[in-house]
Amino acid sequence: MNYLFLSNIHMADIISPLGDKKNTAMAVIAYILFFVPLLTGDAKKDAFVKYHVKQGLVLFLLAVLINVVGWVIPFYFWFSISWIFSMGMLVLLILGIINAVNGKQEPLPVIGKFADVFKF
Repeated sequence: MNYLFLSNIHMADIISPLGDKKNTAMAVIAYILFFVPLLTGDAKKDAFVKYHVKQGLVLFLLAVLINVVGWVIPFYFWFSISWIFSMGMLVLLILGIINAVNGKQEPLPVIGKFADVFKF
């Protein structure tokens, strides 16, 4: 059996089916800390990375909004539904990372369309 060991593959060297190299490592980092790829030289010029930075930024803003609402709504009510929103955020985060690793530029479900608002 042939096994593919991911330790031998550098994420930045993953080649898409079209043959061009995509900076998937920075695209993955964009979902964890969206601003880090904007601080690097090559990544901030890469359209693939910018796309995932925008998706990560929307995900971050949604998390901030959910937490602010959590402070405004009474504790006993918010505590009963906050875990649903947290699980939804986790699912969206995982979907975004999977898209980045696979070299896809697909918007996140429900919130991905809002990333087009940002122009950078």
